[in-house]
Amino acid sequence: MTIVRRGLIGLACTVGAHCAWAGSLNYCQGQVEPGAAVQDRLIQVAGVVKSELERSGQTLALVARSGLALQRFDHRYSHAGVSLKASPNTPWSVRQLYYACDEQRPRIFDQGMSGFVLGANDPAEGYVSIVLLPAEAASTLERAALDEIRAVQLLGATYSANAYAFGLRYQNCNQWLAELLASAWGGAWTAADDARDQAQQWLKAEGYAPSVFDLGWRPLVWLAGLLPWLHTDDHPSEDLARAQFRVSMPQSLAAFVHHRWPEATHIELCYTALHIVVHQGWEPIAPGCLPADGDTVLALQKP
Repeated sequence: MTIVRRGLIGLACTVGAHCAWAGSLNYCQGQVEPGAAVQDRLIQVAGVVKSELERSGQTLALVARSGLALQRFDHRYSHAGVSLKASPNTPWSVRQLYYACDEQRPRIFDQGMSGFVLGANDPAEGYVSIVLLPAEAASTLERAALDEIRAVQLLGATYSANAYAFGLRYQNCNQWLAELLASAWGGAWTAADDARDQAQQWLKAEGYAPSVFDLGWRPLVWLAGLLPWLHTDDHPSEDLARAQFRVSMPQSLAAFVHHRWPEATHIELCYTALHIVVHQGWEPIAPGCLPADGDTVLALQKP
């Protein structure tokens, strides 16, 4: 039960740009920033990510970073957004949903790549995923992602880390991205009050399969309802009876994109205290950030 509860806490900690540093469920009650050496290491990682994005020759990518305590559910990544070379912030900033503690509401936030990587939960070992789209899909999505009216129109009013993927009551960061993809690739889009519902209907019609979190024991559903940032009142009763949550996560988004666009490519990076590994392809890097044949291994520079 302890391992599963840590997994639930991991779900809760997908919120915000620096949730991983919170170290507890009290996300909005103060955060511990990483030390200078850790910050330097992660800034180096962000530099390698940006170099890979530049080398791709593209202007957009779907990016995700590793999250907290989701390994029990076979999930390496918890938080995703869209990285835009033409971002109004800085090149390759990540447009994403985050929770603004001071306002107690979700917002759309353009964050530089260094800040995005610094939001990783584990300074000793972490992962970054880059999905590169074929030209037509990327161009359509780029126009949608840079449309600030659309970005806000698709923003739900209430945040929940385990928001039901086909519900309108709550939304998490990955669900916002899923609905952005739908609005871009689903044909004509209008700034209507039911924009989110339209996006979800398209996702259903196109066979989008959200991630399934199997808690394994029904009382844990009740426990989830007691944790901050987690809710159960938006999930179908049949899912709750099976002690399951169906939630949009980076893994389900990447699988949907790869199925819809088989020519899409994937780059995965990982880091330890000593090195960065850059891996090309959809096969994941082995746990422990262990390089395979053909991977690029870069030594980290000490500050």
